[in-house]
Amino acid sequence: MAVAPWLYGGLCFRFRDQNPEVAVEGPFLLPAAVAVRGGQMAMAAVAANPADTAATAVDHRKPRREKVPGLESQRRQIENGRRRPLRVGESWFLVGHHWYKQWEVYVQGGNQDSSTFPGCINNAELFEDQVNWRLKKGLVEGEDYVLLPAAAWHYLVNWYGLEHGQPPIERKVVELPSTHKVEVYSVELLLVRHSDMDTPHTAQFSQTDSVDLVLHTAREQFLVSPQEETRLWIKNAEGSFERLCNTRVTVLDAALKTGQVVVMETRNKDGTWPSAQPHDTRSTLEEEEDFQGQPGICGLTNLGNTCFMNSALQCLSNVPQLTEYFLKNRYLEELNFCNPLGMKGEIAQAYADLVKQAWSGHHRSIVPQVFKTKVGHFASQFLGYQQHDSQELLSFLLDGLHEDLNRIKKKEYVELCDAAGRPDQEVAQEAWQNHKRRNDSVIVDTFHGLFKSTLVCPDCGNVSVTFDPFCYLSVPLPVSHKRVMEVFFVSMDPRRKPEQHRLVVPKKGKISDLCVALAKHTGISPERMMVADVFSHRFYKIYQLEESLSSILDRDDIFIYEVSGRAAIGENSREDVVLPIYLRERTPARDYNSSYYGLMLFGHPLLVSVPRDRLSWDALYHILLYRLSRYVTRPSSDDEDDGDEKADLEDKDRLPKPGRVTEGSSQDPGLEQAGPSSRVVSRSRAPVDNSPGPSHWPQRARRKHLFTLHTVNSNGTSDRSTFNEDTHAQPYIAIDWEPEMKKRYYDEVEAEGYVKHDCVGYVLKKAPVQLQECIELFTTVETLEKENPWYCPTCKQHQLATKKLDLWMLPETLIIHLKRFSYTKFSREKLDTLVEFPIRDLDFSEFVIKPQNDSARELYKYDLIAVSNHYGGLRDGHYTTFACNKDSGQWHYFDDSSVSPVTENQIESKAAYVLFYQRQDVARRLQTQASSSKPPASSACGAPPKSEFVDVN
Repeated sequence: MAVAPWLYGGLCFRFRDQNPEVAVEGPFLLPAAVAVRGGQMAMAAVAANPADTAATAVDHRKPRREKVPGLESQRRQIENGRRRPLRVGESWFLVGHHWYKQWEVYVQGGNQDSSTFPGCINNAELFEDQVNWRLKKGLVEGEDYVLLPAAAWHYLVNWYGLEHGQPPIERKVVELPSTHKVEVYSVELLLVRHSDMDTPHTAQFSQTDSVDLVLHTAREQFLVSPQEETRLWIKNAEGSFERLCNTRVTVLDAALKTGQVVVMETRNKDGTWPSAQPHDTRSTLEEEEDFQGQPGICGLTNLGNTCFMNSALQCLSNVPQLTEYFLKNRYLEELNFCNPLGMKGEIAQAYADLVKQAWSGHHRSIVPQVFKTKVGHFASQFLGYQQHDSQELLSFLLDGLHEDLNRIKKKEYVELCDAAGRPDQEVAQEAWQNHKRRNDSVIVDTFHGLFKSTLVCPDCGNVSVTFDPFCYLSVPLPVSHKRVMEVFFVSMDPRRKPEQHRLVVPKKGKISDLCVALAKHTGISPERMMVADVFSHRFYKIYQLEESLSSILDRDDIFIYEVSGRAAIGENSREDVVLPIYLRERTPARDYNSSYYGLMLFGHPLLVSVPRDRLSWDALYHILLYRLSRYVTRPSSDDEDDGDEKADLEDKDRLPKPGRVTEGSSQDPGLEQAGPSSRVVSRSRAPVDNSPGPSHWPQRARRKHLFTLHTVNSNGTSDRSTFNEDTHAQPYIAIDWEPEMKKRYYDEVEAEGYVKHDCVGYVLKKAPVQLQECIELFTTVETLEKENPWYCPTCKQHQLATKKLDLWMLPETLIIHLKRFSYTKFSREKLDTLVEFPIRDLDFSEFVIKPQNDSARELYKYDLIAVSNHYGGLRDGHYTTFACNKDSGQWHYFDDSSVSPVTENQIESKAAYVLFYQRQDVARRLQTQASSSKPPASSACGAPPKSEFVDVN
């Protein structure tokens, strides 16, 4: 029953049936700590012991002893607090609707002694039980509870107290699409370990809590040591698992729902993750964990033409400061998941997994399949298993790691500024600061430098100076202006076999230069040579003397034919014509309407000089028979005379008037070429008319021939039955063999035979070059190409300006790419020049134009730490790595999954492709930071101790 309050000295008390917490039994004394102000005091549980009262003064359930405002003032403060807008992350509290309505009646009555006094805040009606204090399901705001901001809640607790044992119901404001809302029901997650999926632990989180808090809670629940690395997975409704990569997002953003299973996985000692290992390899995994070797001495399995990737990874893995960055998990705090230019942190995490496995000391070799898949996903050019360039992969990887680890979350727009006459130091500092405003990562700290670019307009002389960052230096190799070409020379003498020659010609020369070089070996005048590219038994192209040699690739089969002289036509001279000749075989057992389908090209084609006034089918037949006499046997006299045999060629097959191909001379090789059958030629001579046509040619004698002749197109695949005498199209002649005749009279082995000239054994020696020479070439003034002109702001047009690059600031680790592969419109080649590079003390002081401090000479001295090698040519090749271990200081040779120690004198070779140099001051800094328990390594990697070395050269 309601009992009116008893007043004693301005204090208000209730009997036990009204509020047991403040009931007072028997006489009592007021403690000194209770202050009475203005005849009013906050309701409190007055303990008989003053120390007990002081000890409970800070609890949510007990009001603090402070002046209680009037009822109207209480109403205004609470109502004003409820009207404030929701702000994301703020705390709001649930108050039972029944108690709050009772409080409203009390304060609106205006009588502090009223029987409507609500007592302590009591939210019992909101809980399912009073053990776990879990909220009832389906509570509705305004019917079951009211929401109060933190300030209003603390006012009420101070004024009225909180029921004993009840926890405050605190909830956060979350941001939903287009609105803010107080999250009444928290997210209950089931936390399990990867090794024990059957024992879940229930934990409650606000939707505004970060996933990192979930991970922290799981680590605390499962007693994971701080040294162990963990990650989270969520189990989806369909039973699949998905990585929670970004732990900085909220539970809401991660779409975690109540009842969802969250799996915590702990990295193995060997650097692998349990989820990444198939069940059938668990025993092998245990054996690997038992193995203990030198960290970093770990091979990479070749997945199929992935040696280029393995080589780049081994080089990068042996950059000390970068590897320490990943081994000490500093990358986890800098993963950038929202960078539109990045790979959502996946490349960085995949690379981190590789580094941790390679440097765990528990693996002899690892399989980089996951990393390969990630690279192919974000860079389609590396999909599949084709051979690629290690430097191209390295460039992609450095850029991907930089963007995945970029500390700049939102890149601002930065306008590039020209020097405009300002001092270089001012412009350089401005350029570097602008670069760091958009790019700030461990890759920038380790690999980025700055060079000065100077452009000069050739017309107005305008000078443009800019400073640009670089990640590696691609330096050219001194290129020889000579080129070695292999050709086959075919003489007009049928008794001589084709000769293979190796010729040295100017790289930018012409076809005529090739003929001049061959003339020095053969004694044949260049005017009596024709150059052709032979491909698949036909002429791919017949070159003119003025064409460039750059159109001939190294892989092309070049034949140079001796033909008759090319003297100008005189009044009494005859014009010779050069006929391209193809060899074809009529295929048996294939009955087609068109002969195109029944003929197949074989052997090497010929270029044959024929006097125009001796041009007839019979004469041509005997000329060709003479030219083929080295490997074609002549028929006997009995076979040759056969009057009953039909002519092989009808009149319609007469040789048409050929177009002019080459100018003739006063010589007459026709008779000599006809050899023993000169009687046929003289009998079948064409009229003296300068332009004989088919109608003027005599009829051929009926005799048995070894082969038949037809005019064909340039591919040699179809007969050309008609010919327009007014055109100058090149006629092509096909020698068609019947299979039986070819087998009987044609010697294929002899036809394919050739001899090598002495020059083939000559090797063009290349003198080695110094690395410093390559760097000097890099900083040499050059003129821009037509494909890449520069827009001059003064001339207002594109100009072929001169450009010069100078080194201004060098990075901690300098990557030098030797440009061994040369690509032009017509040619591709690899330069196998030996570049001599120092292992220690590479001094850049003479190349850096920034004003130097003489006391800091070490800022320009570098020591070698890794080399990416390429063996082979353009079409195929193999990549390996030399690298110096940061812990032991020993050099090793990494050949895919094989690793062997080497000596320093084996490092320098013609295969060196990408060089990694570390600044000496960085090496000393890392040694200082290293543990004193580890044996010190030299600043430049020293030779390994005496052991079995492999000879990689």
